[in-house]
Amino acid sequence: MQPELPNDRRRWHFTALLFLLVGVGVTPIATATDFFDRTQDALSFNDPQGRYHLQLSGLVDLETYLIDQPSPGLLFTDDEFLFSPRLRLFLDAQIGSKIYIFVQARADRGFDPSDKGAEVRLDEYFARYSFGTGPRVSLQAGQFATVVGNWVLRHDSWQNPFITAPFPYENLTGIWDIAAPRNARVLLNWGHVDGFDDRDYSDKILRLPIVWGPSYASGFMVSATVGRFDFAAELKNTSLSSRPETWPLTQTGFENPTYSGRVGFRPDERWNLGVSASAGPYYMPVAESSLPPARDLGDYREIVLAQDISFAWHHLQLWAEFFEARFEVPRIGNADTFCYFLEGKYKITPQLFAALRWNHQLYGTIRNGNTRTHWGNDMERVDAAFGYRFTNYLQLKLQYSLSHREAEFQEGEHLFGAQLTLKF
Repeated sequence: MQPELPNDRRRWHFTALLFLLVGVGVTPIATATDFFDRTQDALSFNDPQGRYHLQLSGLVDLETYLIDQPSPGLLFTDDEFLFSPRLRLFLDAQIGSKIYIFVQARADRGFDPSDKGAEVRLDEYFARYSFGTGPRVSLQAGQFATVVGNWVLRHDSWQNPFITAPFPYENLTGIWDIAAPRNARVLLNWGHVDGFDDRDYSDKILRLPIVWGPSYASGFMVSATVGRFDFAAELKNTSLSSRPETWPLTQTGFENPTYSGRVGFRPDERWNLGVSASAGPYYMPVAESSLPPARDLGDYREIVLAQDISFAWHHLQLWAEFFEARFEVPRIGNADTFCYFLEGKYKITPQLFAALRWNHQLYGTIRNGNTRTHWGNDMERVDAAFGYRFTNYLQLKLQYSLSHREAEFQEGEHLFGAQLTLKF
């Protein structure tokens, strides 16, 4: 009987095998562009009279991570190696010139990469009705991504030059949504602040970021384009920080809605500037029993003000977003945090690109007895990535991230990720 390899060697052997399969498979796939072109045509349905157009498409992602535990951000595993395959199916339907319908279904190991079993979900669906020419106005209803910021517009694996999301969309704070802290010491413990860090990260699933990924909450949106200005406003059933399982209408109603909006300005084709704002309760109904007497969920909101900017010139693309967020916390007051990222992508050749991103999050102070204490550990992370697009349908990305927090114990200091994406 062949001896079993140690865990570390098995992980590295599995990774090596994955990339060997990629290398072997690239050549026939790269020469099969015509096949994928024909497949895309076969998944397209057009009415000869132009009354409707239907397009089926999809993304297949094979992701692997080598993780310096405890796992950072929205990676949910206690292992140093994680394999996270994902299938996304999209339906785009244009009916006449005014009605557009979109559906996204996913099969994966959880909305965020995890070591859970396989599951199938309907993540996004909406109907949009557009009218007018100047201005062009659209009304939308369903479950869809937030209008806040500019990363959401390019968050899928084919467009995002990185594998992971920027800090505002994945870095977890000490705020919980299932219970309110009894006092400042409890909140500091939840934030793993020095002196309260017992290095037990089993509470990770309870913590919230400023924005949970693309925030596919349910609700309504109105948007308009007037000259060089873009306007969008939405009413959603949950806050920007809410976790994916709360987004569907079957889980959360509109008893405590969140209001968000963005105003954008495009001075020319190279620049896009925007200002966003959002406010809404962030506690789940289960937290109501932990609130002070005579208080309810609607009394405690997450308030966000954000600015975004993007620039494109020849082979260079730049993005930046700045978030000022406030969580209104029972018995404590306001827990403020400032988070931003600066990101650049450069196309070295028509197929090869490199990307670099700087992330930084700073925490305000809360009153703890007779002193004021930062309620979280300031943290920074640099992400570096290379991507190679073999064909219009196959892409490989490699990413390395190095993070540091102002604390004695480091959380997920090193992260290496690889992602192979097939588009059809």
